[in-house]
Amino acid sequence: MASTKRPTIDLTSLLAGAASAIGKRVGPLPNVLSKRSQNLTSRISDAKKSPGVCPYCAVGCGTMVYSKGNEILDIEGNPDSPISGGTLCPKGAATFQLHVNPNRWTTVKYRAPFASEWTDVPYEWAMERMAERVKDTRDRTFTEFDEQGRRVARTTAIASLGGATLDNEENYLIAKLFRSWGAVFVENQARI
Repeated sequence: MASTKRPTIDLTSLLAGAASAIGKRVGPLPNVLSKRSQNLTSRISDAKKSPGVCPYCAVGCGTMVYSKGNEILDIEGNPDSPISGGTLCPKGAATFQLHVNPNRWTTVKYRAPFASEWTDVPYEWAMERMAERVKDTRDRTFTEFDEQGRRVARTTAIASLGGATLDNEENYLIAKLFRSWGAVFVENQARI
Protein backbone atom coordinates (compact mmCIF):
# COMPACT_ATOMS: atom_id res chain seq x y z
CA MET A 1 0.00 0.00 0.00
CA ALA A 2 1.35 3.42 -0.92
CA SER A 3 1.96 6.03 1.77
CA THR A 4 -0.38 9.02 1.75
CA LYS A 5 1.90 11.09 3.98
CA ARG A 6 3.12 14.31 2.42
CA PRO A 7 6.89 14.65 2.01
CA THR A 8 8.62 16.72 4.70
CA ILE A 9 10.61 19.78 3.76
CA ASP A 10 13.93 20.41 5.47
CA LEU A 11 13.58 24.16 6.09
CA THR A 12 17.24 24.62 6.97
CA SER A 13 18.39 23.08 3.71
CA LEU A 14 15.83 25.08 1.77
CA LEU A 15 16.95 28.41 3.30
CA ALA A 16 20.62 27.56 2.88
CA GLY A 17 20.03 26.76 -0.79
CA ALA A 18 18.11 30.02 -1.31
CA ALA A 19 20.85 32.04 0.39
CA SER A 20 23.47 30.35 -1.74
CA ALA A 21 21.56 31.13 -4.94
CA ILE A 22 21.05 34.77 -3.93
CA GLY A 23 24.68 35.07 -2.87
CA LYS A 24 25.82 33.93 -6.26
CA ARG A 25 23.83 36.68 -7.89
CA VAL A 26 24.27 39.58 -5.43
CA GLY A 27 27.51 38.84 -3.57
CA PRO A 28 30.03 39.31 -6.39
CA LEU A 29 28.64 42.72 -7.41
CA PRO A 30 31.12 45.43 -6.43
CA ASN A 31 30.15 48.08 -3.90
CA VAL A 32 31.32 51.09 -5.86
CA LEU A 33 32.19 54.15 -3.78
CA SER A 34 31.75 57.64 -5.14
CA LYS A 35 34.80 59.91 -5.40
CA ARG A 36 33.50 61.91 -2.44
CA SER A 37 33.11 58.76 -0.32
CA GLN A 38 36.62 57.62 -1.21
CA ASN A 39 38.06 60.86 0.26
CA LEU A 40 36.01 60.95 3.46
CA THR A 41 37.70 60.36 6.83
CA SER A 42 36.26 59.95 10.29
CA ARG A 43 35.96 63.14 12.33
CA ILE A 44 37.89 61.42 15.13
CA SER A 45 40.63 59.92 12.95
CA ASP A 46 43.24 62.51 14.01
CA ALA A 47 41.77 63.30 17.45
CA LYS A 48 43.56 62.79 20.75
CA LYS A 49 42.30 59.68 22.59
CA SER A 50 42.13 59.88 26.38
CA PRO A 51 40.80 57.10 28.61
CA GLY A 52 38.21 58.08 31.19
CA VAL A 53 35.60 56.71 33.57
CA CYS A 54 31.85 57.07 33.18
CA PRO A 55 30.57 59.64 35.71
CA TYR A 56 27.35 57.92 36.66
CA CYS A 57 26.57 54.80 38.70
CA ALA A 58 29.95 53.92 40.30
CA VAL A 59 30.45 50.69 38.35
CA GLY A 60 33.47 52.36 36.77
CA CYS A 61 32.88 51.63 33.10
CA GLY A 62 35.75 52.79 30.91
CA THR A 63 35.25 55.52 28.34
CA MET A 64 37.39 56.84 25.53
CA VAL A 65 37.27 60.61 25.08
CA TYR A 66 38.22 61.99 21.66
CA SER A 67 39.29 65.63 21.57
CA LYS A 68 40.99 68.26 19.47
CA GLY A 69 42.41 71.13 21.49
CA ASN A 70 39.85 71.95 24.18
CA GLU A 71 36.89 70.58 22.24
CA ILE A 72 35.44 67.15 22.99
CA LEU A 73 34.44 65.47 19.73
CA ASP A 74 33.08 62.17 21.02
CA ILE A 75 32.88 59.90 24.07
CA GLU A 76 32.38 56.17 23.66
CA GLY A 77 33.02 52.95 25.53
CA ASN A 78 36.65 51.91 25.96
CA PRO A 79 37.13 48.39 24.53
CA ASP A 80 40.26 47.94 26.70
CA SER A 81 38.29 48.45 29.93
CA PRO A 82 38.36 45.31 32.12
CA ILE A 83 35.08 46.39 33.70
CA SER A 84 32.87 47.11 30.72
CA GLY A 85 34.81 45.90 27.68
CA GLY A 86 33.68 48.87 25.63
CA THR A 87 29.99 48.67 26.47
CA LEU A 88 28.06 51.46 28.18
CA CYS A 89 24.52 51.65 29.52
CA PRO A 90 22.17 54.20 27.87
CA LYS A 91 23.06 56.83 30.46
CA GLY A 92 26.81 56.27 30.01
CA ALA A 93 26.43 56.25 26.24
CA ALA A 94 24.91 59.74 26.49
CA THR A 95 27.88 61.16 28.44
CA PHE A 96 28.93 63.24 25.43
CA GLN A 97 25.62 65.09 25.62
CA LEU A 98 26.34 65.99 29.25
CA HIS A 99 29.38 67.97 28.11
CA VAL A 100 28.03 69.63 24.99
CA ASN A 101 24.46 70.36 26.12
CA PRO A 102 23.68 74.06 25.52
CA ASN A 103 21.24 73.97 28.47
CA ARG A 104 23.97 72.96 30.93
CA TRP A 105 24.64 75.58 33.61
CA THR A 106 28.17 76.92 33.38
CA THR A 107 27.87 79.61 36.04
CA VAL A 108 27.36 79.52 39.80
CA LYS A 109 23.69 79.98 40.71
CA TYR A 110 22.60 81.50 44.03
CA ARG A 111 19.16 82.03 45.51
CA ALA A 112 19.16 84.40 48.45
CA PRO A 113 16.97 83.59 51.46
CA PHE A 114 13.27 84.26 50.69
CA ALA A 115 14.09 85.07 47.05
CA SER A 116 12.14 83.41 44.27
CA GLU A 117 14.76 83.73 41.54
CA TRP A 118 18.26 82.30 41.03
CA THR A 119 21.01 84.74 40.14
CA ASP A 120 24.47 84.25 38.66
CA VAL A 121 27.29 85.02 41.08
CA PRO A 122 31.07 84.98 40.66
CA TYR A 123 32.80 81.71 41.48
CA GLU A 124 35.14 83.41 43.98
CA TRP A 125 32.18 84.92 45.85
CA ALA A 126 30.46 81.52 46.06
CA MET A 127 33.60 79.81 47.40
CA GLU A 128 34.12 82.55 49.99
CA ARG A 129 30.45 82.38 51.02
CA MET A 130 30.58 78.60 51.48
CA ALA A 131 33.77 78.87 53.54
CA GLU A 132 32.20 81.54 55.77
CA ARG A 133 29.06 79.46 56.33
CA VAL A 134 31.00 76.28 57.10
CA LYS A 135 33.22 78.14 59.57
CA ASP A 136 30.23 79.84 61.21
CA THR A 137 28.30 76.57 61.51
CA ARG A 138 31.31 74.72 62.91
CA ASP A 139 32.06 77.46 65.44
CA ARG A 140 28.43 77.56 66.64
CA THR A 141 27.95 73.79 66.90
CA PHE A 142 31.38 72.43 67.80
CA THR A 143 31.44 70.22 70.90
CA GLU A 144 34.81 69.68 72.57
CA PHE A 145 33.59 67.35 75.37
CA ASP A 146 30.45 65.27 75.82
CA GLU A 147 28.25 65.09 78.96
CA GLN A 148 30.57 62.51 80.58
CA GLY A 149 33.61 64.73 80.09
CA ARG A 150 35.10 62.66 77.25
CA ARG A 151 36.84 64.59 74.50
CA VAL A 152 34.80 64.20 71.28
CA ALA A 153 35.85 67.28 69.24
CA ARG A 154 32.93 67.11 66.82
CA THR A 155 30.10 68.91 65.11
CA THR A 156 26.88 67.18 64.18
CA ALA A 157 25.62 70.12 62.11
CA ILE A 158 27.78 69.41 59.04
CA ALA A 159 27.53 66.29 56.91
CA SER A 160 28.94 65.01 53.63
CA LEU A 161 27.37 62.60 51.18
CA GLY A 162 29.81 61.77 48.38
CA GLY A 163 28.31 60.57 45.14
CA ALA A 164 29.08 57.84 42.68
CA THR A 165 30.65 60.31 40.29
CA LEU A 166 33.61 60.65 42.62
CA ASP A 167 36.35 58.06 42.73
CA ASN A 168 37.90 56.63 45.90
CA GLU A 169 40.74 59.14 45.92
CA GLU A 170 38.37 62.12 45.76
CA ASN A 171 36.13 60.68 48.46
CA TYR A 172 39.21 59.99 50.61
CA LEU A 173 40.23 63.65 50.40
CA ILE A 174 36.68 64.83 51.10
CA ALA A 175 36.49 62.50 54.12
CA LYS A 176 39.81 63.88 55.43
CA LEU A 177 38.57 67.45 54.99
CA PHE A 178 35.27 66.84 56.78
CA ARG A 179 36.92 64.85 59.57
CA SER A 180 39.38 67.72 60.08
CA TRP A 181 36.35 69.96 60.70
CA GLY A 182 35.05 67.47 63.25
CA ALA A 183 32.15 66.25 61.11
CA VAL A 184 30.98 62.77 62.06
CA PHE A 185 28.42 62.21 59.30
CA VAL A 186 30.62 61.39 56.31
CA GLU A 187 29.39 58.87 53.75
CA ASN A 188 30.18 58.08 50.15
CA GLN A 189 29.10 55.72 47.42
CA ALA A 190 32.35 55.29 45.47
CA ARG A 191 33.24 51.77 44.38
CA ILE A 192 35.87 52.47 41.74
